[in-house]
Amino acid sequence: MRYFSTRDKSKSNPFSLADAAFAGLAPDGGLFMPERIPEVDMERVMAEAEKSYADMALYLAQLLFDDVPQDKLEAVVRGAYDFPVDLCNVGDDYFTLQLFHGPTYAFKDFGARFMGRMTGLLNDEGPLTILTATSGDTGSAVAHGFYGVDGVRVVVLYPEGKVSPLQEAQMTTLDGNIHPLRVKGNFDDCQRLVKSMFRDVELRRDVRVTSANSINILRWIPQAFYYFYGYCVWRKMTGREEMEVVVPSGNYGNLTAGMLAKSMGLPIKGFVAASNANDVVPEFLRTEVYSPRASVHTVANAMDVGDPSNFERMMYLCGDDVALLKSLVKGYSYSDDEILSAISEMKERYGYLSDPHSAVGYLATKDSGCDGFWLSTAHAAKFSEITKQATMEDAPIPERLSEMMTRERKYDSIEADESVLAAYLREK
Repeated sequence: MRYFSTRDKSKSNPFSLADAAFAGLAPDGGLFMPERIPEVDMERVMAEAEKSYADMALYLAQLLFDDVPQDKLEAVVRGAYDFPVDLCNVGDDYFTLQLFHGPTYAFKDFGARFMGRMTGLLNDEGPLTILTATSGDTGSAVAHGFYGVDGVRVVVLYPEGKVSPLQEAQMTTLDGNIHPLRVKGNFDDCQRLVKSMFRDVELRRDVRVTSANSINILRWIPQAFYYFYGYCVWRKMTGREEMEVVVPSGNYGNLTAGMLAKSMGLPIKGFVAASNANDVVPEFLRTEVYSPRASVHTVANAMDVGDPSNFERMMYLCGDDVALLKSLVKGYSYSDDEILSAISEMKERYGYLSDPHSAVGYLATKDSGCDGFWLSTAHAAKFSEITKQATMEDAPIPERLSEMMTRERKYDSIEADESVLAAYLREK
């Protein structure tokens, strides 16, 4: 399998898996895509899913990463996916796919753990810096996914005062090869800084750097796998065969991974993009005008993205056909008050405690009439201040998270300035 930039329409500049992964962003500023999208055997998918999530993921990974030796790929997959994935019937025929049972209690574990192991496998050219921006859960998942990987240091940029205390604790208490940077700005500033480093030719001569955001092919592709698993379990539970999926959305790597799964043959009727007040994509689906802007801070902070990188992949997967995209994806957005009310409603009506991001999925499921499930992207305990505000009750905190909150936090603080970050990367 070779990889091409979304902007390389003639497919004249191919990259190997390692080159695409370690470049992160393509030289022309585009995002990497596989040269072809393999077609799955759904009967095989369902048979493997009956065994385990890892068995099913291995079958799919072999189709997409066909140049990686099978024994090594199996070690990567089984090492990454050693935790459960649950489809929960919340009540009233509402279903949610819980993706928060990994080590950092967020769906980002699916991509980050796979990427960390694959990076260790592919990296044979010396020290490598993983540079990533986070609005919340990406940073902790990447930090844990790459913690202790030989030859790799991780630099995580996160916005000061705009992540939850638990999210910050998960990023800043590992030490070792993990280097958290608290940026005086918002997530868009963090993302801008990361992108500028990839465009800095002189820096990249001095520092070998790649990204672990969902722009990276190794982080993005594995997110397609849980759509297949969710379908298999949902079909078995309901007897229905063609579903829709509601995706709480910020940078849109998650939703585009679902579009990749559909392109591979997963029988999905369509998707619902569920956003908070940062509604650039739902607005585009209404107006056909793409207007990126500064993000605003919300109670669903991991979705506070005003210029989503993966919008380019969305358009690529639709052949830049806006009408086709609109036929596949519906968009909804919600205010903080609506999100808090949804958390309260779920607790009172169903006895189910939701984090704010997943609550956005619940709202869009109700409003869209979706026949399928929404993705629950994080454990409620990671946003205990928000859930308590909504329900007046404390969220039970898993022991691993509670213990992490007691550790000393270590981080550096920087201004949102490209030259400052470049100097940091050269000196550290």
